[in-house]
Amino acid sequence: MHHLNQEIVALNFNQYAREGNTFLKDYAKELSLGKDTEKAGRILTSIMYALREIIPVQESLQLIAQLPMFLKAAYVNGWTFKKKKPKIKRMEQFFELVRKFDGAAAVNDFGYDDDLVERYIDVTFILLREYVSLGELEDIRDGLPKDLRSMIYTNLTF
Repeated sequence: MHHLNQEIVALNFNQYAREGNTFLKDYAKELSLGKDTEKAGRILTSIMYALREIIPVQESLQLIAQLPMFLKAAYVNGWTFKKKKPKIKRMEQFFELVRKFDGAAAVNDFGYDDDLVERYIDVTFILLREYVSLGELEDIRDGLPKDLRSMIYTNLTF
């Protein structure tokens, strides 16, 4: 029996990879990046890391529970729990956090234009909406500083 389970797991990994690749292709297209899935992947993880940095751990865990496996993996990669959350009060500070997580690639990926970062964040939440319940996204929104709440709300009331 044990042997059978291993085969099922192996098949699932291929499926996760397939789903992940399909998601990244669609995401790249939505971001107007053509076929640049590597850049799309950096943008996605930077935004998710910035989000997990500012929302309570409990909220992150509830979000992760709803994500498909390939997004769970992206969300938790390199995650360490910090007692102190960064004080993010304004949208611009959140944009900075996103850029920080992108490291050296940030200038190339996000440019210097906050409008671009904001558009990428909007697209990301619209795509997450396919997997995450409105209730969960509202919980996350309620935990954000007022200025950041619009980030989730603009896109989710459909």
